[in-house]
Amino acid sequence: MLSQRTRYAIRALLHLGDRYGEGPVQLPEIAEAQNIPAKFLTVILSEMKRAGLVETLRGKEGGYWLARPPEEITYGEIVRLTRGSLALVPCAARLAYHPCENCVDEATCRLRAVMLSVRDETANILDRVSLSEKMAV
Repeated sequence: MLSQRTRYAIRALLHLGDRYGEGPVQLPEIAEAQNIPAKFLTVILSEMKRAGLVETLRGKEGGYWLARPPEEITYGEIVRLTRGSLALVPCAARLAYHPCENCVDEATCRLRAVMLSVRDETANILDRVSLSEKMAV
């Protein structure tokens, strides 16, 4: 399940993607349009800036904008930044791997085998879909 933080990050970056090339977008506009608490949004956008997804300019005419074109930023990248992994269980993670608690035998664990497939398919989709794509509902 995606955390609230991850969902907020995606919504904020989608908002910036929709305004890409139009100049800085002020935080109150993003917060109101996306129904995200401003204090929480400030933290999220700071994390996205440190990760190189967002640029910012202080001051009256300042705001936030995407550091790269929306077609170069994928959902997978955002989820990994905010969640740490796409895997549903720690033993199926590529970058944040660690054994599951109480695992009997990881080598023969059927749950792990399924979760590795889920992770791979999830990555295949999320790493292919960018902020610029309008998906049908």
